[in-house]
Amino acid sequence: MVSSNVAQAYCATVHRNALICAHIAAILFGMTGILGALIQADSSIITFGRAAFAVLALGAFAQLQGRPVFSGLNGRKLAVLAVSGMFLTSHWISFFIAVKVGGVAVATLGFASFPAFIALIDRVVFRERIRFGEAVLVALVSLGLVLVVPSFDFADQGTIGLLWGLGSGFSFALLAIVNRRYIKGLDSMQVAFWQNLTVSLLVAPFVVNSLGQHVLSSMDWVYLAVLGVFCTGLSQYLFVRSLKNLDARSAGLIIALEPVYAIACAWALFSEEPSVRMLLGAAIIILASVISARGKKAVESSTLSRQR
Repeated sequence: MVSSNVAQAYCATVHRNALICAHIAAILFGMTGILGALIQADSSIITFGRAAFAVLALGAFAQLQGRPVFSGLNGRKLAVLAVSGMFLTSHWISFFIAVKVGGVAVATLGFASFPAFIALIDRVVFRERIRFGEAVLVALVSLGLVLVVPSFDFADQGTIGLLWGLGSGFSFALLAIVNRRYIKGLDSMQVAFWQNLTVSLLVAPFVVNSLGQHVLSSMDWVYLAVLGVFCTGLSQYLFVRSLKNLDARSAGLIIALEPVYAIACAWALFSEEPSVRMLLGAAIIILASVISARGKKAVESSTLSRQR
């Protein structure tokens, strides 16, 4: 009886710790937009700094854990990692542009449309039948996006920011599909390392010119380090760790709360008070994310959120 109680208490503790790890990961994912808004630099510099610091953090962590980042690689895998790195580059750059133009809330909600893009791409490119739940997902995301922006006016910053956010979500959907279909047999830490390295190499030529025209402050460098080490490296580690003691569905539901954390932080730090209409649109998009996380295909894609 005593041993049974001890075992139950241990399991409850392990499960609680896994939930804590998943929620911290979601908060760190949500802080990405906040830090992007705080850093006084363009999207290319932010993307390069994030990727470069992430490469250093992931490389050091992999070394400490004895998880080599060079093993099991061949020409085909490197090519796939390079393509996925290109999609990750597009995702980050468009997301940070959305943050600068439309604000944290609009950018995050635009990105949150990625499960709908995954369903559409699977249908158009891979000829997979869209199930009823996925059709509902696309409809809810579309309705939510309509409500997020009061008017679709290309002279309005919110509209432009949302379009960039949608571009970010579309790029991430492509990244998720490539990872799900073509990257097999590689450790998640290894995948993240090479994808971030690809981002660094692709953006580096543009950063040289930008840094010549703009000098980063000491706080900007601190924010970049936090963005790369904590919001990329640590968040990925915590999310992967949570999956050891949580089923993917539960973890996916928690990660679906990322826009909530992002909007709350933007409201507190930048006084970006969302309108009732935006809150309603956000609620619908988050509901769609929850529905997505409960589906098989979306669960697979939600595990890829660790690369946020």
